[in-house]
Amino acid sequence: MKAIIPVAGAGTQLRPLTYTQPKPLIPVAGKPIISFIVDQMLTAGVSEFVFVIGYLGEKIKDYIEQHYPDLDKKYVSQDHRLGPGHAIWSAREHLRGTKELIIYFGDTILEMDFRAMLQSPHSCLAIKKVQEPRGFGIVEFDPKGQVKRVVEKPKIPMSNLALVGLYKILEVDQLLDALDHNISNNLRTEGEFHLTDGLMRLIEQGVNFDTCHVNIWYDCGKKENLLETNALLLDKGGYASEHLQEYDNSIIIHPVSIGKKCQISNSIIGPHATIGSNAVIESSIVRDSIIGNFAALKEVVMKKSVIGSDTSITGFRHSLNIGDNTEIDFS
Repeated sequence: MKAIIPVAGAGTQLRPLTYTQPKPLIPVAGKPIISFIVDQMLTAGVSEFVFVIGYLGEKIKDYIEQHYPDLDKKYVSQDHRLGPGHAIWSAREHLRGTKELIIYFGDTILEMDFRAMLQSPHSCLAIKKVQEPRGFGIVEFDPKGQVKRVVEKPKIPMSNLALVGLYKILEVDQLLDALDHNISNNLRTEGEFHLTDGLMRLIEQGVNFDTCHVNIWYDCGKKENLLETNALLLDKGGYASEHLQEYDNSIIIHPVSIGKKCQISNSIIGPHATIGSNAVIESSIVRDSIIGNFAALKEVVMKKSVIGSDTSITGFRHSLNIGDNTEIDFS
């Protein structure tokens, strides 16, 4: 089984953090978003991977090569970000002839019964009920409960069941032909070539789609959602750090995730703090925050903040959203 993971987006809603770090590599509960996805797909039985990279793509490639050296993988560059449908179409040479394809967009974390999706006799769409469907691709059903329509960001939604970015496709060549038709004829929605429009073309051609409900959808697209996801995952078993070393004159309030080789002194860490590896924290309070690798904090009170790697902050008490390679001194 093959999976394609598009990770070419610029993550504009998480700027300035994503100016220097691609969103899929942002750590949540001590683990980059893309690592959640790859591990889930490996557990589900996926044996081949295609990564569609673009913005800061070399960093994603370096991470995959370092942490998954034995993965059967290929990389495709989406040089022009023209939408998610275009991202899939960009990898068409590696996808044609595939009998079963998993599409999993690389900016979300899902908890669901993957086995149920894979055992479905038809192509399958992962969905979740949302309060405000106008911001998502949504699914509509006919009176018999069959998928009759998928539409991207409808102005007047006829359903509150959103597509969450995970799809199982059996008619792979047919989907590629549908995407090719839309791109060749410049058929866009809100300026982009959406996967939703390609799927709708398949429905019009008589392809049957099943749906599979997602238990939990962690949307990591905005700072507030990212921090909420971090807290929820740390509260679950298996993500928070256990058996931590004794830090000099410091208090650790669980749950937290603290990376390797961190130096922490005279500080209070937690709850719901993710600290990257090799961070140095001195005389500080950090809670409900994500701190990157090699960050240095001194005499700060930090809450509800996302701090990039290689960042230095001294003498500050506020909420921040800061990218990599930054130095701030408020003393």
